[in-house]
Amino acid sequence: MKLTKKTHACVRLERDGLSLVIDPGTFSEQDAAVGADAILVTHEHPDHFNEDRLRAGLEANPAAEIWTLRSVAEKISAAFPGRVHTVGHGDTFTAAGFDVQVHGELHAVIHPDIPRITNVGYLVDGSVFHPGDALTVPEQPVDTLMLPVMAPWNKISEVIDYVREVKPQRAYDIHDALLTDLARPIYDSQIGSLGGAEHLRLTPGESAEL
Repeated sequence: MKLTKKTHACVRLERDGLSLVIDPGTFSEQDAAVGADAILVTHEHPDHFNEDRLRAGLEANPAAEIWTLRSVAEKISAAFPGRVHTVGHGDTFTAAGFDVQVHGELHAVIHPDIPRITNVGYLVDGSVFHPGDALTVPEQPVDTLMLPVMAPWNKISEVIDYVREVKPQRAYDIHDALLTDLARPIYDSQIGSLGGAEHLRLTPGESAEL
């Protein structure tokens, strides 16, 4: 499986000529979903969900479909009839040849005064887990964790403890558009030395074989 990092929380997974894109949001490239055979969206916040990005992907590939939670599906299903599938915690499905399991229900707490919205994470082929905006721990082992390193709802101690709890073989940074280059060595050092897993970072557009 080939993993390609896009800006912020968006990633592309490719295998056997098929492509799966997760969370092509406002911070990601305008063509982040172009070429995708399937698109997954974790929740409704604009840095993860952007209708223009989705529209570009679905117009480029008339066979492409979207899987997402109800709050997002309600916003876009009329625009893409028959191509939007609603999923929730515990669901399993196949998208572009990838086996996907859905984990989690709620977005992490940003502040007690801000109501929590729904959020789901996706475990792809029992190997790669993208949690969206939550520190959800899947109920089975994870080889590759997409790690949200910098957000209004987390701090580095929580990020480190999350890696320790999931116990992946490797953790790749995502949700990093707010993290400056000056701070990256601090995060790399602390997560790498304390998390207990190989800690890796890809620049937007860079790929790795899993």
